[in-house]
Amino acid sequence: MGRAVGAGLIEFQALNIRNFATDSHKTTDDRPFGGGAGMLLKPEPVLKLIDSLNLPTGSRVVLTSPAGKTFTQEIAHEMSNAPAIAFICGHYEGVDERISEVCTDWLSIGDFVMTGGEFAALCMADAITRLIPGVLGKEDSLNFESFSEGLLEYPQYTRPAELDDKVVPEVLRSGDHTRIAKWRREQALRRTLLLRPELLLDANLTKEDKEILKTIVEQMKSVTKDLF
Repeated sequence: MGRAVGAGLIEFQALNIRNFATDSHKTTDDRPFGGGAGMLLKPEPVLKLIDSLNLPTGSRVVLTSPAGKTFTQEIAHEMSNAPAIAFICGHYEGVDERISEVCTDWLSIGDFVMTGGEFAALCMADAITRLIPGVLGKEDSLNFESFSEGLLEYPQYTRPAELDDKVVPEVLRSGDHTRIAKWRREQALRRTLLLRPELLLDANLTKEDKEILKTIVEQMKSVTKDLF
């Protein structure tokens, strides 16, 4: 992200909500109406902050929240085209509902709770920034990484070809790019099936992909049958 800033491809601003508080004590939280544990972010400072940004049309205002939609590579691609993105970092027990009403998106980075949304905002900002043209050195790397086609990335190796008793697969050393491409596709399908099978429901699978998956499943059935 630092290189992207240096190259003039993106700008970042970190704004302190306290600077937009309306009282002498710079209060940004208060007890919820109706009682209950914890404190809520007050609406006035956050709404004043958002107004001060003068965001251009098409900008996104994101509330980091464990109640939000899970952030994905698809969302990162979509947001990389936005003229500006403002992340409102959730804190304390939550935020006043009037804050969430002005947000275009509620996003989470997983089903767990942190003390604040700052780290979540940084994770999303990094994923979005690297998709902006010119940020990465090799644009081709975006086309062959995890989630780019709804699948996990295939295994990769570098030198040395042999390390102790572990050897790089022969196909990757063959120089046969057709065989290599086929092997990589099969391995991506296998890895996704074993580690993140739910991704296959939305993946863009060809007829050949489905045949490969069917073969892998049959192999797994055969192994488990022998075990049990």
